[in-house]
Amino acid sequence: MIDLYSFSSLKSFFSEIYSLLEESNSEVTKLWFEFSDINFFKTFDKYEIQDFTKRFEFITIQKGNYIPYIVIDKIAFITRCFKYLDLDINQLSYLLNYDGFEALIQEILSQNHYKAIKNYRFTDRSELKYETSQKRYEIDVIGIYQNYILVIDAKQWKRKDSYSAMNKAANLQYQRVKALKKNPEILSNMIQEILGLTYNYKKRLPFTLIPLMVTAESNWIKINDNSVPLVAILNLNAFLQELPVNLPYFKTVTVEKISVQKQLH
Repeated sequence: MIDLYSFSSLKSFFSEIYSLLEESNSEVTKLWFEFSDINFFKTFDKYEIQDFTKRFEFITIQKGNYIPYIVIDKIAFITRCFKYLDLDINQLSYLLNYDGFEALIQEILSQNHYKAIKNYRFTDRSELKYETSQKRYEIDVIGIYQNYILVIDAKQWKRKDSYSAMNKAANLQYQRVKALKKNPEILSNMIQEILGLTYNYKKRLPFTLIPLMVTAESNWIKINDNSVPLVAILNLNAFLQELPVNLPYFKTVTVEKISVQKQLH
């Protein structure tokens, strides 16, 4: 009898799931399959499938049109398949479109204890807009852990971009961080949105805002001429774990106080 949970069996299972995802639309992050679509389950009855899928959080069984379906969460699969697939997170990230790439960054932040959101937009109400000629900003991913606030620009570049292009993009990210600080009410609201209204913010002050870029591919440049880090998705986990040690080398903006808005009931 074959051991379903042996390394070779699980490798076969993960490989089949990867092949299914590779053939899927990159815009979709959750895919629905009938039981018969997955060869690994061909000899399983529905109870065996239920027992097997409970062991892996990226795969669930949900009902649709009155029948059960296998649902695969791409983001969760990508962050949990390395033990069984000879692929790195850079290669796996191409299963995703731009929005999915941002969600992957958010998931990696979450696994490193960050509270994070995607696609944060704000209007510059300070005098900075007259210097930069930019009134509206969008930040791809924002993550908060302890007193660190990561302000991330996600770049799913699929080629080696020029130094000037990467340098310019990193400097624009620093402009977004400066605009956040110049708008204290917006910054305060953003922090409360991420951490929650009931959190004790004073114990985290001062906050350190850190602009950075996360790219799909590794590039020879690791930091731009303004000390903004450029981090390949492959190295993001290590970057987060080593941040306290390397922080003095990076461009940062310090926020000494925030104005906490009371929630009305």
